[in-house]
This record gives sequence, C-alpha cells and structure tokens, in this order.
Amino acid sequence: MDLGVFIESAKEYLTFEFFKIGATPVTVMSLFTFAVILAVTLVASRLIQRTIRKMLSGSELADGGGLGNALRLVHYAVLLIGIGIGLDTMGISLKAVFAAGAIFAFAIGFAMQNIAQNFVSGIILLIERTIKIGDVLEVEGEIVRVTHLGIRATTARTRDETEMLIPNSTLVGSTVKNYTHQDSTFRLRVPVGVAYETDIPGAMEALKSAGESIDWNLRAQNPKVLLLDFADSSIILELSVWIDDPWMARFHYSELRVLVWRTLKKHNITIAFPQLDVHFDSGIGGKTG
Repeated sequence: MDLGVFIESAKEYLTFEFFKIGATPVTVMSLFTFAVILAVTLVASRLIQRTIRKMLSGSELADGGGLGNALRLVHYAVLLIGIGIGLDTMGISLKAVFAAGAIFAFAIGFAMQNIAQNFVSGIILLIERTIKIGDVLEVEGEIVRVTHLGIRATTARTRDETEMLIPNSTLVGSTVKNYTHQDSTFRLRVPVGVAYETDIPGAMEALKSAGESIDWNLRAQNPKVLLLDFADSSIILELSVWIDDPWMARFHYSELRVLVWRTLKKHNITIAFPQLDVHFDSGIGGKTG
C-alpha cells in the first residue's frame, strides 16, 4: 500500500467524528488522548498514594483507618484533575462542563443529598479524628465497636456479633458516646437496696472490700460505695468499680452483681424488696351476728 494513501486513511480514521459537545467535535483521536491521560492519571494516583503511605507509615494518622480515608481523598482529587486536563486537551471548555454539571447537579440534588451529606461527614471525621477503628461507641442506644471507617458510612460490630453500617452523618450530626476517645476507663455502678435495720457502715465496708478483691478492677481507681437514697422500702447503696475495657462491661456487670449478692448473703444483710403493711380497724363495720 502506498504510504501516502495509508497516512490519509489513518488521518481520516483518527479524525472521524462521533458527535459534538457544543461546537467541539469528539473524534477517535480525542477519545484516545483522553483515555491515555486518564490512564496516566490513575498511575500517578497510585504512585502518590504509595509515597504518602511510606511517608506517614507509623504516624498517628496511620492508626484508626485515617490513612486509608486520606488516600481515598487524594485519589479522588488526582482523578478529578486528570479528567479536567483530559477534557481541556480534547478542546472541551471546562466552563461549559461546569455549567452543565451545575444544571445536572441541581436536577439530582435532592436524590444525592444524603450521599453528599455522608461524604462531607466522612471528611469531617477524617480531619477531626474523634472516632477511630477500635473505638467503642454508643449509637442510638446500641453499643458497637468500630471496625472500618469509610467515606460514606462507618462499619461497626455489635455485642451480638452483627455488622452495622452507620451513616457518617449520624456520627457527626447526633450525640454519640465514645467510651474510648481519650482513654478506655469505664465505671460500673451496681445499686442495691438493703433493709432499714441494716448496719449501714458495716454493709458499705463489706461492699468496698468485695470490690477491692476483683481481679479486673483498675488498681489506680479505688472502689467506692455510696448511700444514694432512703427509699420507701429500702436504703439504696451503690458499689462502683472501674475497668479498662468498656466492651466487656456487660460481662463484668454480671460478675459484679453476683459478687454483691454473695457479699450480702455472707454478712447476713437482707436485700430489701417492696413491702406494704395493711392494718384493719376492728371498729369499722360494727359487729356481725
């Protein structure tokens, strides 16, 4: 085949017009150029992420899933820049793209509202680092342990070994208890009602000694016994101990309640229960017969 004919054929093929965006024709050559730029962008994103991972390895950000979220944000940013460069190389005005994108975004804004809200909330969690992988939270009355921090949602595991997907907007926009934010110290409180004839100082000392005998009680925090109230049928005492793992609180609560029961039984202290005394006046109703 003649070289000139081949060049003309190749030129005609590369300049074949599929469609137009505004006044800009989209050809085989422009699509190929865009694909090459996009491929280079993806390679550049991987190299940048690898470099950042090496630089931040072992740092505070690398713990708790923060590094993974940061790398995803970097990937999205690099990808957005690459797409912009590719469109500009094709001759497509970015102003027109932004104008069309604004109209499109307005059209689907209501449908994407929750997704955008969760995405922004994920960025806020990444920056503030108030929640990390391994944290024990109380979300909407459920105790969970965080296993993964995502851009849109956070994955957590309940005490029943079920997975929960929590929208990031819930963690940012509502009240969430983080039992391990500053430290993992957690206080257990067990109230118990004893009879009014009980030797209260002796009962309080017995409960305190029982709390001190617990192996998992934090030695830095001494157990405390308080007199909470003089109730209708009992005097309310409360034993408090501290643990270093809030996730185990439910099991330690059970052990502590059993210990309180055994201690009171050992010292012959009556655990009070509601009582009602009814007195009949023999003068009412007169004599029968």
